[in-house]
Amino acid sequence: SCNPAIGGLGKGQIVREIDALGGAMGRVADETGIQFRMLNTGKGHAVRGPRCQSDRHRYREAATRAVAERAGIELVEAGVVGLVLHEEGGLRHVRGVRLDREWRGRDVLRAPAVVITTGTFLRAVMHTGETQAPGGRVGEAAAFGVSEDLALLGLELGRLKTGTPPRLAHESIDWERLEAQPGDAQPRPFSWSTDRARFPALPQVDCHITWTNEHTHELIRANLHRSPMFSGRIRGVGPRYCPSVEDKVVRFADRDRHQVFLEPEGLDTDVVYVNGVSTSLPADVQEEFVRTIPGLERARFLRHGYAVEYDFVQPAQLTDTLCVRSGVAGLWLAGQINGTSGYEEAAGQGLVAGANAALWTMDRAPFVLARHEAYIGVMVDDLTVSAPTEPYRMFTSRAEFRLLLRHDNADRRLVPRAAEIGLVPPGTVRSFEERLARIAQATRLVETLRGEGGRTLAELLRRPETHFADLVASTPELAALELDDELAEAVEVDVKYAGYVTRQHADVERLRRQEATEVPLDLDVEKLTGLGREAKEKLVKLRPRTLGAASRIEGVRPPDVALLAVHLERLRRARATVAGD
Repeated sequence: SCNPAIGGLGKGQIVREIDALGGAMGRVADETGIQFRMLNTGKGHAVRGPRCQSDRHRYREAATRAVAERAGIELVEAGVVGLVLHEEGGLRHVRGVRLDREWRGRDVLRAPAVVITTGTFLRAVMHTGETQAPGGRVGEAAAFGVSEDLALLGLELGRLKTGTPPRLAHESIDWERLEAQPGDAQPRPFSWSTDRARFPALPQVDCHITWTNEHTHELIRANLHRSPMFSGRIRGVGPRYCPSVEDKVVRFADRDRHQVFLEPEGLDTDVVYVNGVSTSLPADVQEEFVRTIPGLERARFLRHGYAVEYDFVQPAQLTDTLCVRSGVAGLWLAGQINGTSGYEEAAGQGLVAGANAALWTMDRAPFVLARHEAYIGVMVDDLTVSAPTEPYRMFTSRAEFRLLLRHDNADRRLVPRAAEIGLVPPGTVRSFEERLARIAQATRLVETLRGEGGRTLAELLRRPETHFADLVASTPELAALELDDELAEAVEVDVKYAGYVTRQHADVERLRRQEATEVPLDLDVEKLTGLGREAKEKLVKLRPRTLGAASRIEGVRPPDVALLAVHLERLRRARATVAGD
């Protein structure tokens, strides 16, 4: 509802994964996108990411419609002011929510499982310069009561901050002075179910680029004392990777300019989102420094930028299903309440939490994605073995198996997993199987047919200068398959990276062995000899479930992991001896 963009590096892979798992985000983005781009095309396939600029209003309407028309879902528009708690056998159960108004004669909604997805609204405060107001977004109130109930359940809360840039009127911008940034000539959709013949569904538009300058920076530096971030009025920590313009000017003092992206919010609105100028400086300062940026000298403000400070729950208190770890039953958390940022990260968590809440109510096995299966699995694992001090954002660098987790193979990785628990309908599975069969058929031809110099087509394709399109043009058998661009890319990447993929699978097997080594909850870490003091503190606080999880905790060094493995093996043998006696 803020930035009208979906996807990006790491985030685009998550959107593809959500689609493969039956989620709606990719389909809605395809229906409402006004610019589509593949990022990092100059680098390897493992780090490329799809991104689209969506029409913000159409996206909101399409997403609301997707939920409202779904059988079995009932929408209730009301504020939640607390949880319905019940204690039984020493365990506290969450059995519903309390509303701020009556709905059909009730002010309480009861349920066996509750998923909380509060975004940036928990005890939220908006900051613009010296001005403060309660609220999680302009025009929308903060949520009070839920934080108090979460604390009552024994959960540790923290405080984070996010920000948003100004919005400008389209006609007030000198577009001729700006660098145009068009979308791809042949855009690709996020969703495998999108009809390629009708894509893109909307007219495509350009975004534009400009830059700050030294005059901009001088004005910002001169007014830092009026910034709530620098005056101490905001205590929550903001994202390092997406800093406010004030942070950029201070932290990167050696740089004489910073890039600014002007992104239209839709086809039927004149609102322009000024990406790269997130700020909470006073309104008068914002207007002054923005008008020093080339092309924005006559800019008319439709909304000033502001920061939002809000509560979150330390995610190490959750299991890998995103339910509260101990002492509480029936409660799942997803999105920015878990210390993350971004719609894509929130949607991925919502899918995991929602699926597992439903499975729990049916007394079925949980749905957990491993690190080698999905970026969503990487994210959930990172969150549940960490104590974030800033909002978490997905990057390709967070995934050690990113060659396996490409955007182009999300369906092959995850549709079978989704089908196992009923997240995708039979029609999707049939389409997936047909796609898989066509990729396999093309791959067999590439591996068996021979071309130049008697080499197999696979050997030729592994050369950097050879592309699958070259082979199709010279091989009637491949041309007869009539593969679309996405299927052709899948075959090319599979063949080119086959050796590297084999190596990563070997690494996955090593990780499996560590993940299979459980760390008992009753392990007295303080008594373990040889471990560093920081490692002991982190292990006691975060209580990793496995040796693999312990190895990913910041402050737990490889020697600590090796010693912990020795202690766990000794404990296993001792307990086996006792059991044998």
